[in-house]
Amino acid sequence: MLDLTGTSSIVTGGASGLGEATVRALAARGASVIVLDLQDDKGAAVASSVGGGYVRADVTDPEQVIAAIAAAEEHGPLRTLVCAAGIGWATRTVGRDGTYESAHDLGIFQKVLAVNLVGTFNCIRLAATAMGRTEPVDADGSRGAIVTLASVAAYDGQIGQAAYSASKGGIVGMTVPVARDLSAIGVRLNCVAPGLFDTPIYGEGEAAEAFKDKLKRDVLFPKRLGAADELASMVVELLTNSYANAEVVRVDGGARLPPK
Repeated sequence: MLDLTGTSSIVTGGASGLGEATVRALAARGASVIVLDLQDDKGAAVASSVGGGYVRADVTDPEQVIAAIAAAEEHGPLRTLVCAAGIGWATRTVGRDGTYESAHDLGIFQKVLAVNLVGTFNCIRLAATAMGRTEPVDADGSRGAIVTLASVAAYDGQIGQAAYSASKGGIVGMTVPVARDLSAIGVRLNCVAPGLFDTPIYGEGEAAEAFKDKLKRDVLFPKRLGAADELASMVVELLTNSYANAEVVRVDGGARLPPK
């Protein structure tokens, strides 16, 4: 098992939701966690609550990500990275009125792919480079581990999810080749594909609760949305289990999403 005590970790998108739960789970295992996000107040508060650090950074910006890695290394050798930062957008591919103007905005499609897919790869390539410079922690030559967050939308993308599903499908698709690349430096890479989780993304109030109640109809068992710490538990397992590599794990209560 990869011992996180005395090591540093980076969680992108760690200021809220699944990222925040992962930050807390890693800190509980002894890691000093750097929260990489663009939500300054929330990010700083989460980092402070676990004795970690906050770095404002855009996952698509190499220099900003390198600065976050440098901040992490001040707390100990960088051993783990979790890529939880992401954005979503719901737009049909073709507009209802049949005009070119109403077709899916190309800039939005590119933006979602830039943040979710390119940003994830950017963080992987840079963090893995830093991990590769550390001393191995065991006889196998292990230096670290990375977990990315895809989505069940990579497989069951719903109407309007072309951009989001494409970005998450890309994360799934690069898991094996990147894991093969990183094997040369003793770094493992796995991917988690979350299903429907109860996070702040759905908002608050009666309307939000009614919407979440509708969502759980597609969950097999248990018949509810997932809790963020249930996802974080799987992330930590994949990071610390020394034999878990190049795998994509769905954590979704057996959900299979319908077209809409």
